[in-house]
Amino acid sequence: MGALDRYLAYLQREDVDEVVLQSDRPAYVKLGHRYQVATKTSLTRQHLRTLWADTPVAAALRSRGESLTLVLDRADGRFNVIVTHRDQAIQVRVRRAEPNRVHRDRKPGSTPPDPAAPHEPSPRDAGEPRSASPGLDPTVPIIGQPEPISNPPVAREPAPSGHHTARSDRPDASRSGLLDVLVSAREREASDLHLMSARPPAMRLVGELEPCGAPVAHAELEAFVAELTTPAQREGLAQRGYTDFAVNVGHAGRFRVNVCRHQNGLKACFRLIPGRPPSPETLGLPEEARGLGKYHQGLVVISGPNGHGKTTTMSALLDVLNGERPIHIITVEDPVEIPLPVRRAIVNQREVGSHTASFPRALKAALREDPDVISIGELRDQETVAMALSAAETGHLVLATMSTPSGATTIDRLIDMFPPDEQTQVRATLSTTLKLVISQRLVPRASGLGRVAAVELITGNLALGSLIRENKLFQLPSLLQRGRAHGMIRLDDSLLALLEAGTIARETALAFADDPRRFESRAAAPAHNDPVESRPKRRRMFGG
Repeated sequence: MGALDRYLAYLQREDVDEVVLQSDRPAYVKLGHRYQVATKTSLTRQHLRTLWADTPVAAALRSRGESLTLVLDRADGRFNVIVTHRDQAIQVRVRRAEPNRVHRDRKPGSTPPDPAAPHEPSPRDAGEPRSASPGLDPTVPIIGQPEPISNPPVAREPAPSGHHTARSDRPDASRSGLLDVLVSAREREASDLHLMSARPPAMRLVGELEPCGAPVAHAELEAFVAELTTPAQREGLAQRGYTDFAVNVGHAGRFRVNVCRHQNGLKACFRLIPGRPPSPETLGLPEEARGLGKYHQGLVVISGPNGHGKTTTMSALLDVLNGERPIHIITVEDPVEIPLPVRRAIVNQREVGSHTASFPRALKAALREDPDVISIGELRDQETVAMALSAAETGHLVLATMSTPSGATTIDRLIDMFPPDEQTQVRATLSTTLKLVISQRLVPRASGLGRVAAVELITGNLALGSLIRENKLFQLPSLLQRGRAHGMIRLDDSLLALLEAGTIARETALAFADDPRRFESRAAAPAHNDPVESRPKRRRMFGG
């Protein structure tokens, strides 16, 4: 039996509706409303071409059209084949075009045939498959959706110790229509999903909330939240009125969840997060922000408004360090959102509430655990900032996030957290330890399909240190203007580059610019006419 025959044999089974073969992914079979991994290793583009070499599908694989549908007649049946190209990936979906002959002819009471057990692609057919390409993150939805379907499950790292993982095969979750809403939010590439008693679900798409579906019954939402939470989280909800946690919900993916009580019942907000860190290139981060490997100590702060991808950026940068050197990385998060995969570094991800009582207590303990890199989920208070500065000053590389709108505001906030009589010492410490401030905004694309990051970058140097020590941060815009040679980037320069590339509209640039006058005489460049580039693309990992 050839390799293609083995894959198509799954469609002879009564419970299998579809086979999905995609480059840089394992093969999947669709069982009802969920997908099951059929191979342990990922397929390659060459393997797909070899599988279909003697069929009419071969020509479609060479085409660059977005989606092509063919009918394949074989001795074992008739199949609909949908071929989709997106960027460098190829996807092939195969479904039965007519009732299964085996099932139609099978006598009542007989057992349907079981094809060969899940296997790995044969090296004899197309060469040994390689591992998944880093350019295609396995946590994002599969490309090309000719019709609305559920996404296949993705290979995820085991949840850190102390995490509660909700499985979609639990009785309550699998029967709940709210699970389908979570799956739909993932398919529609929303950034957030809001579920509220007696109100319709609402998804945040390209930064805007959009109602979807019928109102959610209070009893149904209570039961769904009870299924997703641990006893300790339910106790926290009862005592404090809210709880925060991260959870894997079957094939709907991974979410950061806040549940709270209010005057009309219960409210749950689901932030959709990837199961693995994306690459900095995928996020569109400037090259200057990717070279953290050259820093062996110091403070790196990632800032921006809430919901603008700070955690995603930090996980991407940490994963770069994770793959570069055999170092020790400790993260302190509330909660742990994106699990870092096992690569060259030793990674310990600790969750406030589950693994430690607070950020300062975890940071104090971390200094005795021989760390090279310390990541802090958020700089929220004076004690946490003091511990971060102490760690950066004593030879550690510290990464942290802050919910501030700009780089200058970030530096001011770090200093203003301390009493006036301590600020002189804080300025002196910060002037020597601050290595990088990445301040980002997610702005809508001109096409209306998702958002893109506009980044302000402040690099630590002697001039910046002097401004911090002498309390002259009001001169920072001037330093940014002449600091391009040192890797500094103004937010307006980032917006201008996006505008000239046709990625964002002029109105968007004006709305987010620090100095809108720079954009008054400029118009967006025409969109690229290449059919691959002009069609709808997969959303960036940052958000809606």
